[in-house]
Order: sequence, then C-alpha cells, then structure tokens
Amino acid sequence: MIFLWALLGIAAATNVEDLVGTWTTKSKQVITGPGFYDPINDKFFEPNLTGISYSFDGKGHYEEAFYRAIANPTDPSCPSGILQFQHGSYSVSADGSMVLHPIASDGRQLLSEPCKQSTASYTRYNNTELFKSFSVYVDPYHDILRLDLTQSTGTIMHPMFLAYRPPKMLPTNTLNPVPTDSKKKRDLSGSDLHLVIKEELINPDRWWWFGVLATSLGGAAFFFS
Repeated sequence: MIFLWALLGIAAATNVEDLVGTWTTKSKQVITGPGFYDPINDKFFEPNLTGISYSFDGKGHYEEAFYRAIANPTDPSCPSGILQFQHGSYSVSADGSMVLHPIASDGRQLLSEPCKQSTASYTRYNNTELFKSFSVYVDPYHDILRLDLTQSTGTIMHPMFLAYRPPKMLPTNTLNPVPTDSKKKRDLSGSDLHLVIKEELINPDRWWWFGVLATSLGGAAFFFS
C-alpha cells in the first residue's frame, strides 16, 4: 500500500526524529507507559480492547505494549489472550531498517488459555525485533500522523497513529525484575488477582467475543471510522 500512497503524492518521512512519540492502533486503548504495566508491583493493567502501541524517544529508547486475542481454528469459542511488555534501545541503519534491542530482564508476557487451564502463564519475555523500514506520514483519510512498520518478512504491521508527543513511557533504565523463578503461574480465579486488574481475563465468554470480532472485522478493525 505504501507504493499507492507514493503514487498519490503523499509524502512519507523516514527520519528518526519523526519516530518520536507514542503510537497506537485504532482501538486507542493500548498505550505504553504506567497505564499498561506497573514495574513496581509487577502487574499488567488489562485494556478494554486489544491493540498495539510503540513509543520512541529522541535518545534511542523505545517501549512496546501488546494486547492480542489469538483465534483457535479448531474451537472458535476458545480464543487465547496475550499481554506483552518490552522496552530497551533502538537503532536505525543507513538503509532505513531498524532494530529494537529489549532489556532482557524486564520483558513480561501473560498468556491466558482459558479452555486449556485455569491459570494464566506469567513469564519473562525477550524478543529482539527487526523492521525492514518505517514510514511516518499524514494519513490521507484521517488527517493525522500515521506510522507504518514493515517487519523483516516484508509484512506491514497494523497502522498506528500518533497518540502522544513527547512519548508516554516508563523510565528507560532497567526496571525491577521478578525476584522469583523466571516462570510463574498464577491462579486468576483465586486471591492472586492483582496481576491483571480486571478479573475476567480468563473468562471464556469474554474471549469468545474477541474471536468473533477478529473473525468478522479482520484488518478493518484497525482503521478509524
């Protein structure tokens, strides 16, 4: 689609300075910073809707927040859910590619598979990301700044739109790691609900609706109305 915008005469910037800010997908519910992950108490705050958010500052630091529903082809009524947090440093090469280098001890992932087990799996998460290119421009349909990230496979991620500038981020230094085993399971149906603020993370009925939404709307869910 980028080539189409180029044909339409829409200028796209690839300067590092243009990355600065907090970007989020259409739902506008997933935003990096203390509203998504609390490093002091080591817990997530579950957004109302799924989405993706990236933040970049002008000093080479980044942060990302993911909240995704995963469809279950064999049983559509049993989708899974993932929350992920990472932060660290980023570097941009002369060819426009970008690498995100996470702080390994700080990344977190919460995986809920309600039809398989009654506990959610809470683990450290460490995934270095490579993007072939990035592009910042004014979206022709919504008249706001938009960020497109092209993954190493050539796939363009769901479009993200500028939410904050300067970015909304947690401190960029190494945060407090989990002081126990690197992998833990917590029973969200009992007294350990502080990990995720909303108790319904593993409610199958709730994830059924996410499955319906993902199946019905597909990529269209990531565009503004």
